[in-house]
Amino acid sequence: MYTASWRDVVRRDLFGPSPDPRDKPYRFVIRVVLVLFKAFGFRFDVRGSEHVPVTGGAIISSNHVSFFDFMFLGLGALPQHRLVRFMAKSGVFEHWFAGPFMRAMQHIPVDRKAGAAAFESAVRALKDGEVVGVFPEATISTSFTVKDLKAGAARMAVDAGVPIIPAAVWGGHRIATKGHKVVLRRRVPVTVLLGEPIVAEPGEKAQSLLRRTRAAMETLLDEAHRSYPDQPAGPDDRWWLPAHLGGTAPTPEEAAAADAVRAAGHGPKTPKKSPLARITGLVRRR
Repeated sequence: MYTASWRDVVRRDLFGPSPDPRDKPYRFVIRVVLVLFKAFGFRFDVRGSEHVPVTGGAIISSNHVSFFDFMFLGLGALPQHRLVRFMAKSGVFEHWFAGPFMRAMQHIPVDRKAGAAAFESAVRALKDGEVVGVFPEATISTSFTVKDLKAGAARMAVDAGVPIIPAAVWGGHRIATKGHKVVLRRRVPVTVLLGEPIVAEPGEKAQSLLRRTRAAMETLLDEAHRSYPDQPAGPDDRWWLPAHLGGTAPTPEEAAAADAVRAAGHGPKTPKKSPLARITGLVRRR
């Protein structure tokens, strides 16, 4: 298990011998995130970082269970001195606080009503040698299993001629996830697994590549489940386990039905808050 240390926060070689000066804002944010990791004592099990290429474009394609998965995945690429450009909802880029940082870190905004622009920006970044992070489920999986994947990641890999690095994250949902209150508990284990690169075969279609990617993500998530060091503290703490492991999370079918209801606009009308707003509210109440 890896726990962030103050030495990591101040290490001069954290980003390699010659980091790009244009990435100073991103490097600053990573050091701040390491301080948060240290403060909360996260215990990380990060495996497979060697699969992230040292140079050249690649897509990290991961499952999505918590609001902070992007931070954990970024940690998985850091040993290779790579900074991940994540595709994120355009609304985050419009936030008064998060927006300037998102733009400075060169993340890629996704407007679901005009997805072609985001696709083209991502392909351009990949061809320029960037690592792009994608959550192809498009939203957090409330069943904590791998949902159906959008084809964008596979299409980008084919168009840009880059590998897909399948990934799985697990544990962060115990702190902050969809449909549950944010609980700032300490020493939570977080597992980050990165698999072997998946390269499109000559002439392979995006749907075939997508199926291979999903299978690899499911295998990695199963491994994360099996190797996770914590178990529920009792019957009331089984909410964070998927149903097939004896948890009380919705089954994939139940979660899909609930997602369809929400997408149709028939779900409960509650004010939407960003993870940052939720945490800020908790801090203010303390």
